[in-house]
Amino acid sequence: MALTSSPERLLKQWFPHTTTPFIANAPMLGFTDCRLAGAVTRAGGLGFIGGGFNFEPGSTQLANLDARLTQARAELEINGSALGLPIGIGFVTFTPTGFEENAVAILEKHRVTAVWLAFPKSDADHQPLIEAIRKVQGKGHWDVKIFVQVGTVEAAKQALAQGVDVLVVQGVDAGGHQWAQGSARANNVAIMAAGGIVDARGCVAALGLVTYAGADGIVMGTRFIATSECPAPLSMKESILAATDGGVATIKTTKHDVFQSTDVFPRQYDGRAIIGISYNESNGGASDEEIIQRYNEAREKGDDQRRTVWAGTGIGIIKKIVSVEELIKGIQQEAKLTVARIAERI
Repeated sequence: MALTSSPERLLKQWFPHTTTPFIANAPMLGFTDCRLAGAVTRAGGLGFIGGGFNFEPGSTQLANLDARLTQARAELEINGSALGLPIGIGFVTFTPTGFEENAVAILEKHRVTAVWLAFPKSDADHQPLIEAIRKVQGKGHWDVKIFVQVGTVEAAKQALAQGVDVLVVQGVDAGGHQWAQGSARANNVAIMAAGGIVDARGCVAALGLVTYAGADGIVMGTRFIATSECPAPLSMKESILAATDGGVATIKTTKHDVFQSTDVFPRQYDGRAIIGISYNESNGGASDEEIIQRYNEAREKGDDQRRTVWAGTGIGIIKKIVSVEELIKGIQQEAKLTVARIAERI
């Protein structure tokens, strides 16, 4: 069914529980469980859970996702399977085999409100995944919106042609995985800005500057790690708080994955993380093999000091760990005050 609302009103129409400005958390695998996503949704944002990248039969990632969604429904006190779950699920899609047969069934079972697709080997690979979701949606009893994360103009064009509902436009200041290299607005497509946004100032800038019409909402990843609801280790949160200049303290490279043996992403993607012990040792001449061994030895001892801390360039602005509600409400209130001050000066 064609929608007639302007793009800036679509997100509120699709997700009526949300407040403005529209804020979502990035579906960071391992750091976005039902507690964090539920807290984001309860605070007026759109909470996302990281669903993983393994869609094969018997996938532990899908089994864990099924369990987390059941728990999320209980925590949000949404009784009855016929009611939609105001939670989104994000998937890494460079190994899509089994998605249509195994992942979509879980999404339909829990009637999630949004699906976020990111990191395909080829932009065209999302087409059958989107078609599989739309086919089930077409039965008429499940309304779901499809988000696709893009980092290039060509990827955005592909996503628009595939009929997505929301473009998540990611900049290179983002923490975690992203396009190694660094669109047009379409009717009835909302645009979310992501990358380096950690406060109200970044929110206002994104709403005004992303594409010629501005973004309709924002996505934050790193900032949600430094919240009380995030399951990340305290040492990781403290590393984020300790940084004073994200432009200097972080670096964008595939080495972060190499050092912890998670180098599985296609080569058009890399990742931004805090410069840590392993990276410094590499610059000092240590081989990848030596660093991997040291990383594994530290992990066996329960030492998190070598663990990759994915983080964007905005970390220097993050000063304390707060609750999700305090974060979202604070940014929304300050963003409105900032816009009002700007209006007075124009």
